[in-house]
Amino acid sequence: MNRYAAAYAGTATVLVALDLLWLGVIAKPLYQQGIGHLMAEQPVVPVAVLFYLLYAVAVVVFAVAPQLAPAAPRGWAETLGMAALFGFFAYATYDLTNLATLKGWPLGLSLIDMAWGTVVSTASAAGGKAALDWATRT
Repeated sequence: MNRYAAAYAGTATVLVALDLLWLGVIAKPLYQQGIGHLMAEQPVVPVAVLFYLLYAVAVVVFAVAPQLAPAAPRGWAETLGMAALFGFFAYATYDLTNLATLKGWPLGLSLIDMAWGTVVSTASAAGGKAALDWATRT
């Protein structure tokens, strides 16, 4: 299996599994309480799929794949650190923009969401790096 395909598969699998658990079970009441008036009855599935496809690519590009550069191989700590930073900044962009532009957007929800972005991106990169390491050995 191509190393990049393995990294993508590992990243996307962890991302989707954790985010669906987070959004569908764990944090659902928080989002409903904070922004329930803005939420659709059902998500637009094609748009959600597009998000997961693109976000997994971004985690691979910015956190997982750079370790393959011959001049600067990365270990686990650097890969996970870059993923955490990427997740924090990506989610902060969304949440801080909403805080700046939307009336009544809850600060607490933004802080929780930014923390979640950091965690899910780091965990997804761990899945991607594990898959990448496996594909590199075989």
